Amino acid sequence: MHDNDWISGFFNAKSLLPGQITNPRMERIGQAFSNKQGTANSEELVKLINFKRKIMKKLHILVLFFLFAHSAGIVAQPEISRIFQRGEEVGLFEKMEISLRIDAEFENPFDPEQLDIMARFTSPSGKKWEVPGFYNQVRRGGFHVRFSADETGEWSYTVIVKDKNGTTESERRTFSVVPSEYHGPVKIAANKRYLEQADGTPWYGVGLWYNRGNDTDVLDELEDRGVNYISRLITPLETWGTGLGRYDQLLCSQIDELLDELEKRDMNLALNFWFHSFLSETVWGGGNIAWYTNPYQLVCEAKDFYSSDEAWTYQEKLYRYMIARWGYSRSLAIWFVVDEVNGTDGWVSGDSLGATEWAGKVHNYFKEHDPWQHLTTGTRSGGINEWWDKGYEIFDLAGREIYEAQGFPINKTGQIEKDPVHPLTYSYRNYHGQVSRLWHNYEKPALIPETGWDHTFYEMNMPGYMAQYHNALWVCLASGSAMSPFWWSYSRALNDNVVTDQLLHYRRFTDRIPFSKLTGLAPLEISNPGGDAYAMGSDQLIFGWLVNADTDMAGKSIAIHGVEGGQYHLRLYQTWSGRFITEDGTDKKVVSSDNNSLSFDIPVLKIEGSHAHYIGQDIAFILEPVE
Repeated sequence: MHDNDWISGFFNAKSLLPGQITNPRMERIGQAFSNKQGTANSEELVKLINFKRKIMKKLHILVLFFLFAHSAGIVAQPEISRIFQRGEEVGLFEKMEISLRIDAEFENPFDPEQLDIMARFTSPSGKKWEVPGFYNQVRRGGFHVRFSADETGEWSYTVIVKDKNGTTESERRTFSVVPSEYHGPVKIAANKRYLEQADGTPWYGVGLWYNRGNDTDVLDELEDRGVNYISRLITPLETWGTGLGRYDQLLCSQIDELLDELEKRDMNLALNFWFHSFLSETVWGGGNIAWYTNPYQLVCEAKDFYSSDEAWTYQEKLYRYMIARWGYSRSLAIWFVVDEVNGTDGWVSGDSLGATEWAGKVHNYFKEHDPWQHLTTGTRSGGINEWWDKGYEIFDLAGREIYEAQGFPINKTGQIEKDPVHPLTYSYRNYHGQVSRLWHNYEKPALIPETGWDHTFYEMNMPGYMAQYHNALWVCLASGSAMSPFWWSYSRALNDNVVTDQLLHYRRFTDRIPFSKLTGLAPLEISNPGGDAYAMGSDQLIFGWLVNADTDMAGKSIAIHGVEGGQYHLRLYQTWSGRFITEDGTDKKVVSSDNNSLSFDIPVLKIEGSHAHYIGQDIAFILEPVE
């Protein structure tokens, strides 16, 4: 048919089936046109034909109006039929969710090329925010905007909706932001080495990898142990069930729930969204291969993932969706872009330089589009030769993995007495070496974003494994790391040696140091005869860690060089018991610096009244100038 033939065809009596005609006059038209009985006289037929012509003329006018309206964008222009704002008041750094009812033309509600939703917020100070909306299949209505404010006072916003037929902007709405108990998302401090929350509150990360479900009992346990962050890998949001450009709503809902639970506990999340196995078709084998589950193979081969323009087009939409859905959360600390990039075909069989360029593209996308500016990181694997210089330069956080059994100095004899270096000594020196290298080469926070598991000298259920983990915590701190090492990973196999009160003791110590407020930061030269010592100096204080894996620290004399003259309060901290040592009724001892050098002795603690009283093999300390 031609464009208007459907109108004539509608009135063609031969196209009307018995029982379809309900209007009496139309019934007569059908009878006259069919002429099956030959009873229609010519006069009646003429009247009916004239009636048809009048109707046709009116319909032609209607069709012309419709075609004009369509071309002008009047009829098909998208419409925001409802904006539901949950309350007129929200707390600082708390989630504000806006639900939308939208009438628009699209096939895929996840695709911003088909349906673009953008909310434009204006803060009391005049700062402009652009926050994309997103589709949530689980929620009624489907379309939402999530936001969290960083200023108190009156805010305003409008919502802009665009489809292929036009653009609509809502009326201006307002809401008030009031003070709250929360401090906001994590950011890099002015000293460039440590982290703080949005309101300037110092923040030092204590935690590990946790890749299980959203078990609130486990999260409660971790909170009780002093944990304030977890790292979590997620399977790709695009699945064979959803196809590319659509996102698994069950998986998304699980992340929603996890962030909600973390916010209740003032804990943070490092969200790893490209785990190496999902980009590996051939590399490392076994469970390290999961490319077959990834629908991106519809548009590229595994080796071309980092360079494929079509794959990148889908990724940009994915990252926009992630920002829209989770960027609001004060508990989202890190976009962990890629874990072990060298364990992917795009690196091994494709182009390692191209993979690094891709990492830069992803980082840049989040820096350009994430209004909250959450931090980024990414890693190569933990072998000694897997140093990723360009990656450390790209991301906000320089993250170096360590798996000691993959080429690091380690006891290879299987017998401790046959190696002059104790296994624990090898271990903490390995961690110090890598953190120190990051510190000296990149002016940014240093991390160990994956380490541990069974790539160690001791097996996971041995006492030595607990000591090795303990030492890794403290040597990373004293060497300048901005967070505890991300130990792989919460599980029955190692929890008895890792998820213990030593985390709480570590947290108590780090809470005493205002890392983000420190200036003039620099590692200090420090000596511990017969053992090792590590210290970080600043204009405000000095902190460090002393260790001797062969004997203990009792009675040892410590010397620190490069310390300004004057008196200092010394506080010694027992790392295993989580308390400052008290002598003569005080946990502070006054020591003096002379000729830029400061010395002090570690006390000898003995059994008292049949109760244990022992200094141990390591000890931490804080030195603060006497006012």
